Formats: sequence, C-alpha cells, structure tokens
Amino acid sequence: MTRVWFALLILPALCTIARAQDGAVRTSPSELLGNAGVFAGKTITVSGTVINLQETVSKTGKGYYTFDLSDGAEAVRVLSTGKARCKAGRATVDGTFDGVRRQIVSTRVRCR
Repeated sequence: MTRVWFALLILPALCTIARAQDGAVRTSPSELLGNAGVFAGKTITVSGTVINLQETVSKTGKGYYTFDLSDGAEAVRVLSTGKARCKAGRATVDGTFDGVRRQIVSTRVRCR
C-alpha cells in the first residue's frame, strides 16, 4: 500500500520534470510578440493559421520558405528550410524565437 501512495505522489513530479527537460514552451503568436524579450532564444511551440506563404531558393540552391503564423490578433514570421508542407490552414511550429528579428526559426512544422 505504501508503494502505491508513493507512486501517486511521485508520478506528477516526474511528469513535470519530463516537460521541463524538453525545454519547449507552448505559447501563442500574441503572447510571443507581446513578451518578445522573455521568449528570445527560447525553444517554443506555437500554433496558428498559415498566411503569407513564400517559397524561395537561396543563392547556394537550398530551398527555404517563410510564412506568418496568426492567432487572429497577431502574426509571427516563421522561417523554415526545405519545401513548405503546409500551404494553408492551421499549423504547429517548433523552433527557436529570434527576439531581434521577431521570428521563429523552425525545427519542425506540422500541418493540422
């Protein structure tokens, strides 16, 4: 019985530690841009609607694309390499927030 109570007490703490070790902070475009200094350089996850998609090829021949991720009130610029998978609709972006350029340099873009 003691082991069961111990497991019930320690399990939530372990889940919290796992989320903290992941390092990603979930936020919205409005919250991100409203607190740019707080999020600068941080690993974040942001969801919203894809607008203003532009696909480009660099001088070295590598593809990249940019788009704005909007929550209806604010929109944050996203920079990603490769070909755009999400042409329109909702997306979730994982990446690092560049506070100077006020954009997300993505590591993963998931279409919804």
